[in-house]
Amino acid sequence: MMFRNFYLAAGTLSLFPFVNAQASDLSRNQGKPNIVFIMADDLGWNDLGYTGSDYHETPCIDYLASEGMIFTNAYSAAANSAPSRACFMSGMYTPRHGVFTVGSSARGNKKKRKLIPVENTEDLRADFITLGEALKAQGYTCGHIGKWHLGDDSDGTGPFSQGFDLNIAGCRAGTPYSYFYPYCSKKKGACHPGLEQGKEGEYLTDRLTDEAVKFLIDSSKGSRPFFLYMAHHAVHVPLKAPANLTEKYLGKQRGKYHHNPVYAAMMESLDSGVGRICHTLDSLGVADNTIIIFTSDNGGSEPVTDNFMLRGGKGMPYEGGIRVPLIVKWPGHTKAGSKCDVAVNGIDFYPTLVGMVGGKAEQTLDGENISCLFEGDDKNFKSRDLFWHFPAYLEANRKSGMNFRATPYSIVRSGEWKLIYFYETSEVELYNLEKDVMETQNVAEKYPRLANELGKKLKRWIADTDAFVPTEKNPDYEVIEK
Repeated sequence: MMFRNFYLAAGTLSLFPFVNAQASDLSRNQGKPNIVFIMADDLGWNDLGYTGSDYHETPCIDYLASEGMIFTNAYSAAANSAPSRACFMSGMYTPRHGVFTVGSSARGNKKKRKLIPVENTEDLRADFITLGEALKAQGYTCGHIGKWHLGDDSDGTGPFSQGFDLNIAGCRAGTPYSYFYPYCSKKKGACHPGLEQGKEGEYLTDRLTDEAVKFLIDSSKGSRPFFLYMAHHAVHVPLKAPANLTEKYLGKQRGKYHHNPVYAAMMESLDSGVGRICHTLDSLGVADNTIIIFTSDNGGSEPVTDNFMLRGGKGMPYEGGIRVPLIVKWPGHTKAGSKCDVAVNGIDFYPTLVGMVGGKAEQTLDGENISCLFEGDDKNFKSRDLFWHFPAYLEANRKSGMNFRATPYSIVRSGEWKLIYFYETSEVELYNLEKDVMETQNVAEKYPRLANELGKKLKRWIADTDAFVPTEKNPDYEVIEK
């Protein structure tokens, strides 16, 4: 069933303008597939209906999952936004581009930090060849809509400077200036680019979807394939949603794990946006030649949401911070309703998408081309280890009672095993994710040889990537006498 028919069945088609397009008007070079990459912000692994939420309503995303392939072991390349997006756009691990965190790397109480963290880079340098530039070189029209968080066009690090032909809303800001029009910051005296005009009360998630639909309509008229990077701000704080949707969830019975009506309303708006994009592709007659990928930039933010079945949340080294939902729909290649259990990472999208359209990387890439997995071929995919590196600090939520949700750490995942090394204490945690996905049993002492072997792998990777290792003591650290 196409999305057009799905909307008719759901009784929601009247909410969105129908796209009138004749296939004969869309004469174009169909040799290369169009690409629509939808990235949600802070969306938890189990925030969706198909992943287990009994409170959030996401029928469009759930339907997309039924039409494509879902990945059960998909990871962001970092546990928070800016580094994750820098990894996605560069195809590189964090030590290579230097974006390790959001803002300062020395967050939280300085008297509680034992080590001097890395000097963080906030922007993705212009000398990197981004995914946008690589696809543009392959003849793609590239559009960025939503959250960029890697710089500004005014200083050469925004979307226009990094290969995109269109930039709507993309700037350095990691949090929306406002979820309702006007989308401006009184403090900074700035608006999200391309969103200066609008209607009073207009909702950001809906407006970004409107812009995406316009891009798809305009791009489908040309002779070039298109790449849409749809980077929503939802469901990032501050929690803001249209009153009518919030009211709906206020009257709904609480779920076992999820029960925030505003967050649920934000989820519904995000879901509707995904549906509108898929419906537009159907209406334009280009859906069969379009790859759709849906994922999140990192794990769900606690306590805004509950990453049940997983430990921790955004910013943390545990699965709740880095494991994310991932759906891939590639007509004629992915099997509807299929599942892949192979561990994949956000750094894989760059080599995958560029490789699928006949391009070659012109810089060092850490990811792998995982397109064979999309076609159900995991036998010819060589197993590899995955790594994370966070030589910085993140303060904890005030209600948690902790000083930090993250102190400097590195991670290696090798097969079913995951090792975390903490730099402040030199402590090691080892988990078997197949048997203990909630990471409740640290078995490092039980399997010392394995922990040592994985530690050596991590040490070699750190040397290979020339990663910054925090060793210098913080002179402001306040030693507490026991």
